Amino acid sequence: MKQATEIKKLPQVVSRKNRGRVLISCPDRPGVVAAVSHFLYEHGANIVEADQHSTDPDAGRLFMRIEFDLDRLEDRMETLKKGFKGIASEFEMDWEFKRADDMKKTVIFVSREDHCLMELLWQWQSGALYTDIVAVISNHPDHQEKVEQLGIPFYHVPVTRDNKKEAEQRQLELLAQHEADLIVLARYMQILSPEFVSHYPNRIINIHHSFLPAFVGANPYRSAYNRGVKLIGATAHYVTDDLDQGPIIEQDVERVNHRYTVDDLRKTGRHIERIVLVRAVNWHLEDKIIPYQNKTVVFG
Repeated sequence: MKQATEIKKLPQVVSRKNRGRVLISCPDRPGVVAAVSHFLYEHGANIVEADQHSTDPDAGRLFMRIEFDLDRLEDRMETLKKGFKGIASEFEMDWEFKRADDMKKTVIFVSREDHCLMELLWQWQSGALYTDIVAVISNHPDHQEKVEQLGIPFYHVPVTRDNKKEAEQRQLELLAQHEADLIVLARYMQILSPEFVSHYPNRIINIHHSFLPAFVGANPYRSAYNRGVKLIGATAHYVTDDLDQGPIIEQDVERVNHRYTVDDLRKTGRHIERIVLVRAVNWHLEDKIIPYQNKTVVFG
């Protein structure tokens, strides 16, 4: 099964060959776009997609994402990076060059509920998520068989109040072993410590089972029902030290009414959670997100 999945991804690797990306955040001033475009032109690159966003005049920040084609990109990437340093310094840029065919390695954390896990696995199998899911880590053994059937390693790491530090150390060891680039919390019902989060800044994506900041906590659908809500939603965000306060990547809602029971609200919410999480993960994998302060610019 694992081999078949790899074969499905080969056409995507070929189509991404020689496709590069540059992500930029800098003070907004005249000449930035022209300088970047001219630099790419001078190096023989063809710009195929360009997005930019300027913040309000008081903040004065420019965000850019450019995709370009350049022959023998893998061999020339270091030359590009070295040559770009002058422009980056002149315009005070935070910047990254990336190759589109550089497939990120993803590890999924999950507890007992499997709807987000299964959606991610299905999207991955279909080729809709350009990533290598290298492991699934869970504090319960429930999903081991379905994960291992796909050729993905499954690790059961129990977490209790008494062993949390040791459990996180084991998880960090597994992440290092698999060289994880991205961690996805697919309804992982444990709070990660600041020490854990510090190892993967802006590389841990969580799905929150409500439309933040409303109805935080363990039972949001009961709280939503008690308030008689007319919208149910979900929020995907990067994980920070502050619980459920990290930069928001994506949100969505669906209209409900007084006839919905708590179970109806929960079913609706789970459906939205799956969609929102996949969108957020995909945008991260495609380098379409630029975090800044506690917000994100998403070139979706």
